[in-house]
Amino acid sequence: MLLQIPQLKDGEYTRTIYSLIKEQRYNEACQILSYILETNSSSRAALSLLAYCYFYMQDFVHAANCYEQLTILYPEMEEYRLYYAQALYQASLYDEAYKVTCQIEDPEYQGKITKLQAAIKYGEEDLAGAKSLVDQCPSDDPDTEINHGCLLYKEGRYEEALGRFNLAMQVSGYIPHLAYNVALCHYRLKQVAPALKHIAEVIERGIREHPELGVGMGTEGVAERSVGNTLTLHHTALIEAFNLKAAIEYNLKNSDSARECLTDMPPRLEEELDAVTLHNQALLNMDGKPSEGFQKLTFLLQQNPFPPETFGNLLLLYCKYEYYDLAADVLAENAHLTYKYLTPYLYDFLDALITQQTSPEEAFRKFDEMGSRHTESLRRLTKQVQEARHNHDEDAVKKAVNEYEETLDRYIPVLMAQAKIYWNLENYAQVEKIFRKSVEFCNDVDVWKLNVAHVLFMQENKFKEATGFYEPIVKKHYDNILGVSAIVLANLCVSYIMTSQTDEAEELMKKIEKEEDHVSLEDPDKKVYHLCIVNLVIGTLYCAKGNYEFGISRVIKSLEPYNKKLGTDTWFYAKRCFLSLMENLAKHVISVRDSVLQECIQFLEHCEAYGGNVKALIEQPLEEALMHPGQNTVTYEARLLKALLLQLQVC
Repeated sequence: MLLQIPQLKDGEYTRTIYSLIKEQRYNEACQILSYILETNSSSRAALSLLAYCYFYMQDFVHAANCYEQLTILYPEMEEYRLYYAQALYQASLYDEAYKVTCQIEDPEYQGKITKLQAAIKYGEEDLAGAKSLVDQCPSDDPDTEINHGCLLYKEGRYEEALGRFNLAMQVSGYIPHLAYNVALCHYRLKQVAPALKHIAEVIERGIREHPELGVGMGTEGVAERSVGNTLTLHHTALIEAFNLKAAIEYNLKNSDSARECLTDMPPRLEEELDAVTLHNQALLNMDGKPSEGFQKLTFLLQQNPFPPETFGNLLLLYCKYEYYDLAADVLAENAHLTYKYLTPYLYDFLDALITQQTSPEEAFRKFDEMGSRHTESLRRLTKQVQEARHNHDEDAVKKAVNEYEETLDRYIPVLMAQAKIYWNLENYAQVEKIFRKSVEFCNDVDVWKLNVAHVLFMQENKFKEATGFYEPIVKKHYDNILGVSAIVLANLCVSYIMTSQTDEAEELMKKIEKEEDHVSLEDPDKKVYHLCIVNLVIGTLYCAKGNYEFGISRVIKSLEPYNKKLGTDTWFYAKRCFLSLMENLAKHVISVRDSVLQECIQFLEHCEAYGGNVKALIEQPLEEALMHPGQNTVTYEARLLKALLLQLQVC
């Protein structure tokens, strides 16, 4: 709703506008100024104030338009030309901004022009041009030190950049963006503790000095109006600090904490969000809201500029959700972005993933070539670490170890993608062979151990070996047993049962039950599925072995109470057993007692009663033809199964 312009006496507009600006109510000030300019379009004071308000709202395009008008109306005012160039630069219109700076002749502004031109070249990623201009700036100016630090950071020389930023901080004192730059360098150097220390300082000072920004209100669920994109918010570096903290938590696998960082930010409307925040929201909420995530990343890709990670992450997520055609289309349509935003490794990896859909053999060959290059690098780095330790060169050891870990992080996805080709063909013996070749480098990697355990488990004659891989993973997290994937716990219990270690299976299940009871006491409404899935997998095992009476009874008991245990995943496991039972009954392969069939019908009636709001399956986020919402429920499927079972009972 637009502000109602008050009918004030002559001269009172000025006092009202300055009062609004002082209170940072720039939107309202803009409305009054626009009203004034409707009657007097050449009012210099109104136009310059309007430009000022737009600039402080970080609406740089409108600010640039206002300053452009001022340069036309008052060409002798070089100050307006400088502001016009600054607004264009902030709007990422670098070519236009540079042309305007070249039109400013007043020597008084020469220092500011040089800095602005350096910033423009930096924004265009012309690092050589930016460096040449920064070298022309006074060496005793703290901004020169900061700019040198930024250039070093862009070149990947994080240690040197950190030194420059620390030196600038000693001269200039505390500046939020400078503290953020220091934190960012520590983050790039994988020094998490000092990075978090500087982030905490930025956030604490921002809260203390600007309580009006409402930090943390979103997480606490307190309704708070948008604080807008004011320069005050920009100067606090709060948005940058929260985004960096979210990235650190995400890398540490603390997804909930990472999402909390984004909700702790000063509240803004979605259309006011910066590109980095929008990117991080898409990434962190992908599991719960994949459709929104894809929309945000696609939107960002159409902006200029966009966060460099956007292009690669969108492609990887398309592949994760098996939209390989879309990934191929995005690559083809944005060939000009490939060399700029994708590393050779990531391009080769995505190329192999997409190739896998049409030619698994060719994809395997590509993955194999990538894997061979990585194993050669890993062996070379192992030798470097050993030599550095022999020479007692700690810096060389640290550098080689970091490079080894980075190479291993790139090797693991290649290995898993290669193994998945045979996994999809259910050729588990070949998958095991692939994993055995990588044991030299991956035997301490949890992801590798977990996948080895899965492939041993699936072969159905290597439960003892599977136990040897599952056990260390579970014991590592034994104090937080619900933090372990439910399927891992279920597979370990099955492995125990199949190797006659029933006592161990019972002990593990008691531990899970105890932890679930504890969670229920703290939060009665929270659904926890771990024990349910363990029992479902055990029930499935007995059904697969032909003991349907015991298996089905185990499945039925696992979903009690239905209001807490009935979910999309648990229903998936349960209905498989019932479908298998009905198929074998229809073929007269097995027979079961009438009491068992009656128990099944009663179970399906309970599922029908409690499953109205539970989806039967999670649809792919970008499907064009979605299921009818009334059919995609547990209630609908439970009725179908019940009808089939009643027909079988009659027959």
